[in-house]
Amino acid sequence: MTDTPAHETTAPGGLAAAYPNAAAIPAALEGPSSSLSGLRILVTGLGVTGFPAAVHLAERGAQVVVIDGDATADVSEKARILEVFDVDIRRGPEHVAALPDGPLDLVVTSPGWRPDQPVLAAAIAAGIPVIGEVELAWRIRGTNDARWLAITGTNGKTTTTTMLESMLLAAGLKARACGNIGTPLLEAVLEPGLEVLAIELSSFQLHWQFSMSADSAAVLNIAPDHLDWHGSAAAYAADKARIYHQVRTACVYSVADPATRRMVEDADVVAGARAIGVTTGIPGPGELGVVDDLLVDRAFIPQRYSSAAELAALSDVATATGAAGSAPAPHQVANALAAAALARSIGVPGQAIARGLAAHSQGAHRLVTVAEADGVRWVDDSKATNTHAAAAALGSFDSIVWIAGGLPKGADLTPLVAENAHRLRALVLIGTDDAPFRQALTEAAGDVPLIRIDPELADETEDPPRRGAAIIRAAVAAAGEAARAGDVVLLAPAAASMDQFRDYTTRGDLFAEAVHARLRS
Repeated sequence: MTDTPAHETTAPGGLAAAYPNAAAIPAALEGPSSSLSGLRILVTGLGVTGFPAAVHLAERGAQVVVIDGDATADVSEKARILEVFDVDIRRGPEHVAALPDGPLDLVVTSPGWRPDQPVLAAAIAAGIPVIGEVELAWRIRGTNDARWLAITGTNGKTTTTTMLESMLLAAGLKARACGNIGTPLLEAVLEPGLEVLAIELSSFQLHWQFSMSADSAAVLNIAPDHLDWHGSAAAYAADKARIYHQVRTACVYSVADPATRRMVEDADVVAGARAIGVTTGIPGPGELGVVDDLLVDRAFIPQRYSSAAELAALSDVATATGAAGSAPAPHQVANALAAAALARSIGVPGQAIARGLAAHSQGAHRLVTVAEADGVRWVDDSKATNTHAAAAALGSFDSIVWIAGGLPKGADLTPLVAENAHRLRALVLIGTDDAPFRQALTEAAGDVPLIRIDPELADETEDPPRRGAAIIRAAVAAAGEAARAGDVVLLAPAAASMDQFRDYTTRGDLFAEAVHARLRS
């Protein structure tokens, strides 16, 4: 498929035709300022997505009802703002068990709500359209002509999105990283003056959209994840593939991951859109890749069949990912190439790619070295919430004391453990459910020592935001005892955090705190 158009369509259709109750979405929703008076709209969730959606819809005159199953979180500031617009806020588990009384014209759902959640299932059964943040933002953008560059994948989304934003800014464009990171997409699309949106999208967000027509889009990789939410690996991949629907310029895929190529082949795109591959090897025509120690472009140059254009050096990627002075990890090179392909698709010059990488700052909790002492390196990759991300982290080191565990989200951990067994000095296991990790260790690495951290261990004096502090202190202590000079103690849980911690950020912060406390003692 290299250097060929993606599957073309001349008219929107596919997804919308199959989307439940799409025809019932109120026409008044289009544009950012038309009146929604007379419409009653339900917003599910009062978080990062639900709050701005409720404010926007209420500002335009809709009668908005917000429901949230959590009645304990402090949302007083949000509530005060919503009350100005007479938003009906209903919190507590009883409010998410069924639809509220009275007619509804639309449901706008937050991405964490599963499709089988009773409220959403009841809405669809009743003929009420259900949309998410992406669909809402696309419809209300109105005359906002900012370019949409969308990114998804099982892993690497955030790094790639922030790399892309840095490249766009280096080119002098007014750009914003948004969506699943940074600014909520709904706020970004209403911000005047922006020229390009670098949009990270999760499978949850993509599930509830069908109208988006991004300028260019990338699926970085696909591995089974969030099976508890989507129901199957096939359904998860299908939702990821929605990002390519109606793409207008470039569908960026991974040469190393044939599943992403098939997604492009199956997508209905606007006539003229091209399939652009990225590879960490030598690229063919229509691809970006690596030659010697250079990132090169053989896709967006006229002479692509005979030569390549230099974009940046591998040392620029190392700088961008916090590995200055050493070779960048292959997955980080792939992330940089995907970002570069999206930037190049809208005409960003090659010089800005290198400048953007040089200016990029690696995000928190992504292979961050917390400390190094007595020959032991302590690394925080708390962002590794699935097996694919943990595999990338484990593959970056030779001898590891691995801190792992949490909510595995239905993933099979055996291949991950088998592939990395030779690297493991010990496994320090956190999390409330140890069965999936124990089974994987028994089947694939029976000689690797297992140190189990008691899930009942807790410090009741800790504030709720520090939930899990005692767990991570014990894990750090156990890992420190097991580690030898030359080892890396790696927090790469391969699982979600919410069973013992507030979120993965808290888990990483507490890990760094515990490491520093141990080294001071």
